[in-house]
Amino acid sequence: MEALRVWRASSNLLGFAVSRAAAAAASTASAGRAHRLHIRCCSPAAAATTKPPQDRRRRSASSSSTSDRDSIRAIRLKKVEELREKGYEPYAYKWDRTHTTKELQETYAHLENGEVCTEAAVSIAGRIVARRAFGKLVFMTVRDDSGTIQLYCEKESLTEEQFEQLKAFIDIDDILGASGSIKKTEKGELSVYVDCFEILTKSLLPLPDKYHGLTDVDKRYRQRYIDMIANPEVADVFRTRAKVVSEIRKTMESFGFIEVETPVLQGAAGGAEARPFITHHNSLQRDLYLRIATELHLKRMLVGGLEKVYEIGRIFRNEGISTRHNPEFTTIEMYEAYSDYESMMNLAEEIVTRCAMATLGKLKVDYQGTEISLERPWRRETMHRLVEEATGVDFNSFGDIESAKNAAIGLLGIKTESHENTSLQACSSVGHVLNEVFETVVESTLVQPTFVLDYPVEISPLAKPHRRHAGLTERFELFICGREIGNAFSELTDPIDQRSRFENQIKQHNTKRAAIGKKVKSAEGKGDDDDEYSYEVSLDEDFLTSLEYGMPPASGMGLGIDRLVMLLTNSASIRDVIAFPVLKLQQ
Repeated sequence: MEALRVWRASSNLLGFAVSRAAAAAASTASAGRAHRLHIRCCSPAAAATTKPPQDRRRRSASSSSTSDRDSIRAIRLKKVEELREKGYEPYAYKWDRTHTTKELQETYAHLENGEVCTEAAVSIAGRIVARRAFGKLVFMTVRDDSGTIQLYCEKESLTEEQFEQLKAFIDIDDILGASGSIKKTEKGELSVYVDCFEILTKSLLPLPDKYHGLTDVDKRYRQRYIDMIANPEVADVFRTRAKVVSEIRKTMESFGFIEVETPVLQGAAGGAEARPFITHHNSLQRDLYLRIATELHLKRMLVGGLEKVYEIGRIFRNEGISTRHNPEFTTIEMYEAYSDYESMMNLAEEIVTRCAMATLGKLKVDYQGTEISLERPWRRETMHRLVEEATGVDFNSFGDIESAKNAAIGLLGIKTESHENTSLQACSSVGHVLNEVFETVVESTLVQPTFVLDYPVEISPLAKPHRRHAGLTERFELFICGREIGNAFSELTDPIDQRSRFENQIKQHNTKRAAIGKKVKSAEGKGDDDDEYSYEVSLDEDFLTSLEYGMPPASGMGLGIDRLVMLLTNSASIRDVIAFPVLKLQQ
């Protein structure tokens, strides 16, 4: 309460407190060093040891919050200046710690209430997240990467001047190093019995209060560092992500794959149909593209003689943002010579189940209130069959595209002037219409792990023709929770067929680009930059040349690591599993 009264005092009283504390600090500096008390930074008066008063939490005006924040920063900056004037550096170089907080909690859990382990000499470091003063005792809670522990600071172990400085010179949010013995309080709280402390980093800005935390979703993503401090469970998501990536690597290595790296900057954006980011290389005087897939360069590695390769890499696509999409995301792509897409289904099951066991220890996953069973084997069904089950329509029965379009319009309830109708009318084959119906009707229903097999050749330019069914390819996509997790093929190795497929893909893209571009411009007055098909698609001639030297029969697969982490961490949005997602500019 004394700190609260000082906080509310006028600026003149605050200045008086600052002056008195500075004088006291100077007169006791030598005594502080004799008792190993390091005063590196923090408040020159008890006034600044507190956070803003509790009634601040009831204020709704942003101007008031900004004013409070600026006031705290000004006070703490003044502390830094005055400490430096006295020869103290408020930002330390290092701190030798002997334990993490978790290690201390585990090692000394056996102590009885009230017991002091005087022979233990421990040293810890972390952020001060709570502070309580009770007469001759000061309690502080320190949090590090592994957990928290209490600091027990008793007046009897310090001189009166040191104890007062302890109360005055440490703020919540500061990063502190502390040494001493171990004590379990009468109430059973394991604590470091402090005989030496040092402020390692002086915090200038206040964190969100402990009652409300950081609840602004946009600010959580924009300032993830605050999110991780205010909501410690957020860091667990990124720990899980690291485990997933590590387990994927272990799995790939156990099957004899080697990890390679391919270019991020490419002369042609290939391996997928997506709008690329374009940049310009000044020295080479040429435009380059951020990769939209790693596929074509990994296949070049197969041509070169490597038989099992993979890459975990960042992919960039200049497209929309949603709970499932971020302009940059992480995938693993893998290619294995002398195998087909059946091999990749087995490998997909192996990777996902191993990651689940490594992170959760089980194959039953709760995702947003739905139980997902990852127990093998997973369902395998063709796209045609799934669409027929959902709609009652067999698209194999349509001999012409107009009949397929009319059926789709009836199934989907599309209005003539809608964007969906424009997209449907731009479809150039029955296969494209089938895919539109699948994405609209079926995709969201595939909650349990499902391999969707045998896609139409028109939408699969890199997949090998199906060996038994004309017009289809040996391709699958893996869906879990209604989301695509993986995409795989028996790889197309015929260079002549590949060139023809690429040329048809470019033609189809340009047709959609023209149809939808006109619709968008006339309806909304927008330019090409707002059109998902506004970008140009070009042939990767070097890749086609590599195929002419001969690529062995092979299968390949891409898995979305971000979406896999979403599943295993029960995260509703892809932004929750990407540390620093792309966001709109703040207004």
